[in-house]
Amino acid sequence: MVQITVIAAFLAGLLSFFSPCVLPIIPGFLAYLSGVSLQKHSTTEHWKLFFNSVAFVVGFSSVFALLGVLLNTILSGISLQVQSWLSKVGGVVIILFGLYMLGLIKPKFMEVEKKLQVTKTFSVSYITSFVFGAAFAVGWTPCIGPVLGSVLTLAVVSPGESLALLLMYSLGLGIPFLLMGLFSDHAVQWIKKFGKGMKYFNIIVGVLLVVLGVMVFTQTLLLFANFNYVFGVLGG
Repeated sequence: MVQITVIAAFLAGLLSFFSPCVLPIIPGFLAYLSGVSLQKHSTTEHWKLFFNSVAFVVGFSSVFALLGVLLNTILSGISLQVQSWLSKVGGVVIILFGLYMLGLIKPKFMEVEKKLQVTKTFSVSYITSFVFGAAFAVGWTPCIGPVLGSVLTLAVVSPGESLALLLMYSLGLGIPFLLMGLFSDHAVQWIKKFGKGMKYFNIIVGVLLVVLGVMVFTQTLLLFANFNYVFGVLGG
């Protein structure tokens, strides 16, 4: 199950980055934290923005890694029967997240938008970017919540792989952040082009989450893992 779920967690990180409520604000947010302009800037300012992006990514990755360790420590000793029930409950939760993304259900608690609010009352530094990265990890927006919630559910269902899952989620979310910081001069134009397809984002993600939820509920992911294992043995 490790290979399948780890890939799913990495893709979930990418989906979180490209969500309609996050992608458009990222260039301005990174520039704001770095204290530089989004317009063409000097080489020094360019690398300042990039390294602040690195600190930001390290910040939220550290929180996710800590959460993975905690889940592994707390849940790794549970019995197989409990894990089976967790799979069923987790599958239902992920399916509900998918239905929410499709707009078929609208629970009020998920409609309340919670996201990182920044006011210019601090001096720019890498430590500041790290702190805001950590705060970003515990932030919540309606379009990130279902994806991150699904990864956390997978981590609970598979506590032995919780650290790997959350690190891969951080990697999927972090790599685009770093690329955005590195190529900030072209980021705004690229986002405008990409934004044309944003209207299909929720539908695609919703369908993927429903499929993933069904696989978790029926423990089909485990069958895929066993198939990969047998195939590897035969091929080796």
